[in-house]
Amino acid sequence: MKKIIRQLSNNAIFQDFDENDWHRLETLSLLRKKSYNKGEILFSMGENTSEIGIIIDGSVVIENNDILGNSTILNKLETGDVFAETYAITETPMMVDVVAAQACRIVFFNVRNLLENTKNSPLAQKITRNLLFISMQKNLVLSSRIFCTSPKTIRERLAIYFSEQVTRTGSTSFDIPFNRQQMADYLNLDRSALSKELGKMQEEGLIRYRKNHFEMIKFNI
Repeated sequence: MKKIIRQLSNNAIFQDFDENDWHRLETLSLLRKKSYNKGEILFSMGENTSEIGIIIDGSVVIENNDILGNSTILNKLETGDVFAETYAITETPMMVDVVAAQACRIVFFNVRNLLENTKNSPLAQKITRNLLFISMQKNLVLSSRIFCTSPKTIRERLAIYFSEQVTRTGSTSFDIPFNRQQMADYLNLDRSALSKELGKMQEEGLIRYRKNHFEMIKFNI
C-alpha cells in the first residue's frame, strides 16, 4: 500500500493530502492496483462502477462503440490521468468503453464508498474539490473535440486540431497521442481520406510529418 501511495502522491485527485488523509484511505481499504495488456477492456459500456481509475503508467483510450460496430475515440489518457469519475459518483451505467492502448497499470479508487462513509469530512471535501477541478479540465478537452469535428472539410478539421496542438505545446513541432486510425476516429474521419489529405498538405509544403510527429511549415492551411 505504501508503494501505491508514493505513486499517487502527486496526482491531482489527491492534491493537498497530508499523512492523516493517506492513513484514512489506507484504513478504509479503498485502493487496489491492477495491470492490463494492450487491447484489454478496463470498463465496458453499460457497466456500473463505484471506482475511479488512475493511470500509474501506460495509456488508455475512451471509446464509444455503437450497435453498428462504429468506433469513435473520445480521448486518449496517459500516465497520471483519471477516468470514470463521473460514472462512479453518479451511479450511472458507463456510456463508453475504456480500453488499454498499451500495457498499463491502474490504481482503482473506490470514491463512492469514501463519499458515502465519510460524508462532510475534510477528506471527502478535498476529494470533491479535486474531482471538480479534474472534471472542468475534461470539459475543456471535450469542447476541443467538438471544435475539431464541427467543420465540414477534412482540412478545416486538421487546421483546428493542429492549431490547438501548437497552442498546447507552444511549438510548431509536436507529437500527437494518436496513431493514424485513432487520429481519424478522434476527428470523426475515414482513415484513408485523412491519410490522403495529410499527404496533400505535405506535398503543398504546409506540413511535415512522420508517424505521430508533425511540424507546421505554414499556418494558412
